Amino acid sequence: MMGAVATDSSSTPSNENPRRARRTRMTGAERRQQLLEIGRTLFAAKGFEGTSVEEIAAKAGVSKPVVYEHFGGKEGLYAVVVDREMRRLLDMVTSSLTAGHPRELCEQAAFALLDYIEEYTDGFRILVRDSPIPQSTGSFASLISDIATQVEDILGREFKNRGFDAKLAPLYAQALVGMVALTGQWWLDVRKPKKAEVAAHLVNLAWHGLDGLEPKPRLIGHRKS
Repeated sequence: MMGAVATDSSSTPSNENPRRARRTRMTGAERRQQLLEIGRTLFAAKGFEGTSVEEIAAKAGVSKPVVYEHFGGKEGLYAVVVDREMRRLLDMVTSSLTAGHPRELCEQAAFALLDYIEEYTDGFRILVRDSPIPQSTGSFASLISDIATQVEDILGREFKNRGFDAKLAPLYAQALVGMVALTGQWWLDVRKPKKAEVAAHLVNLAWHGLDGLEPKPRLIGHRKS
């Protein structure tokens, strides 16, 4: 009885076996970006102390020396992540300040911070933690001061127009930006009420003070959400 010719599975071309598919090797820039994204996620979830180089390397599928090669260690990676987030937030706030009316400028600043919290939640969680490394890249407090400096000039001009002491503009700028930042930290977790409503209430307090609060504040700028 003639049987069928046996086939040798070992002769199957390697390109037909998906397990044998060759991995595409990352460039140095791609690997660095991958490590930054992994580190950002872990630092946001676990903090600096709770994150290890071993875990970062394992998530990236590389050995520990690769992390050291790109960043010199966990501290270096953390510093780059923090610096990127600080620049992103500062750019979002400063680029948003385009209106001519001071009240609308307050709205724009509030929206910018809330936009950042909504879009880059992990980054904001990292920024509001106490940094465990030397402050060469700054801190959230110093970032708030940088943003307040942008607002200071606006308030200074408004103070002069209203006959107030322009030397007090830095104090009011710190108070205004600090209020928005702390409210943002609270809103980070609760996410209620909606962003536009939070912005409206922040501006309501900043613009009218407690004595003149509007029961149902409204936004005067083009942003409604």
